[in-house]
Formats: sequence, structure tokens, C-alpha cells
Amino acid sequence: MNICFLIGKIVSEIEFDFIINNKSNLGEKISIVRFKICLLDNTEINIMGYNKIADWCYKELKVGNIILIKGISKTNGNIEIEDMELIEKN
Repeated sequence: MNICFLIGKIVSEIEFDFIINNKSNLGEKISIVRFKICLLDNTEINIMGYNKIADWCYKELKVGNIILIKGISKTNGNIEIEDMELIEKN
């Protein structure tokens, strides 16, 4: 597991969706959010988050916001949010 800290500007629309977890008897819904941020060197990074973080991102974030993310780098190049902070609203 690789932990990373990133600061960047949101450059894509916030995509919000649900996944149904069939492994549980209740068919639990898992919320997921996906978006891209642009770093200072113009690198675009795919960001994703689940459940409470996904709900917060969908409600509070917009294109152009600058955010600080503590995340986990996944093998597919995506960053999964562990914690985040809104630095500047657009």
C-alpha cells in the first residue's frame, strides 16, 4: 500500500454512482465518486472515493475547487481517497 498526499484542481465533473454489494444478504449499496484533478505540473490524476467520502464529495465539490487529498495509490493508477480537505472553492 502506497500512501500519497496530493494538492490539485478538480478538472472533471464529479461522477456519482452506486454499486450493489451482492456478497451481503441485504444487497448493501456502496456509493462511489470519481473525478480528475490536475497537479501543478499539469499531470491529471484519477481520484475515487467510497461511501461517506463519496457522499461528501458529491455534495461539496465542484469543477475548479482546489483540494488536498490523502490517498492510497492503486495498481491501476487511480488514487483512493482516505481523507481530504477543501482548500479553495471556485
